[in-house]
Amino acid sequence: MQIWLEVVVRTLVSIAVLFLLTKLLGKRQISQLSLFEYITGITIGDLAAYISVNHQEQWYIGVTALVVWVLVSLGIEFLQIKSKKARNVIDNSSTVLIKGGKILEDNLKKEKLTNEELLEQLRKKNIFKAAEVEFAVIEPSGEINVLLKKEYQPITPSHLGIKVAPEPETQAVILDGKIMDEPLSTIGLNRAWLHTELEKLGVTVENVFVGQVDGTGQLYVDLYDDKISVPEPQEKAALLANLKKCEADLEMYALSTEEAEPKQLYTNCSEQLQQIIKDVKPLLAR
Repeated sequence: MQIWLEVVVRTLVSIAVLFLLTKLLGKRQISQLSLFEYITGITIGDLAAYISVNHQEQWYIGVTALVVWVLVSLGIEFLQIKSKKARNVIDNSSTVLIKGGKILEDNLKKEKLTNEELLEQLRKKNIFKAAEVEFAVIEPSGEINVLLKKEYQPITPSHLGIKVAPEPETQAVILDGKIMDEPLSTIGLNRAWLHTELEKLGVTVENVFVGQVDGTGQLYVDLYDDKISVPEPQEKAALLANLKKCEADLEMYALSTEEAEPKQLYTNCSEQLQQIIKDVKPLLAR
């Protein structure tokens, strides 16, 4: 067999073997890899290249080394699952870098981090004052996670005692100018509804690069032609405006009449509508 053809065959074999073995190792992002997993990934890549181009050696030697590395990696992962001590030795444990707004210099030295590097990581999380941080922890993967002090945390509905409904999943109903029937049926809609909404926007299916329907049934589209701007759907804003207008009319009627019974009726209706507006505003104001 000619050398170039042998290299092609070896490369295809190494790709197939590498694919199967990496499937065994599971999915992890680069930032989630431990030190040993990072080294294993580099070594496996080198071994795959060795199998591909080193035609002077038997191909099974490289495959054997590849399999051994993967088996060792799987064994270590199994050991980490079963033993916390093994996890601490192999991956180390998390280290607190900031506690109560105070930077722990000894822990910084232990993790070989400078104060400039710590402040840089905080700025990446939009935190510019270390004193605002309740806890900052560096994980075994090297990522720094931060918890702000309560007074600096963004206000959420839970802070205000407001219960909100879960946000339904947004569905992609048009991709590359083609209608996706399964996502449409998942949210209880059909093609007739979709065509009606597209007519309101003045576009056709063929011109839509991506079309999405949010949890409230609102259609948003991105066109192939970036120079054409599609107006944002205004149904929710119009409904909120109409509710406010009705509430204002009821309040005006209550003020304009002198009779006690109608005045009380308009006042009660106005207050009830105010409560309704308060309840639905988070959904309609987005």
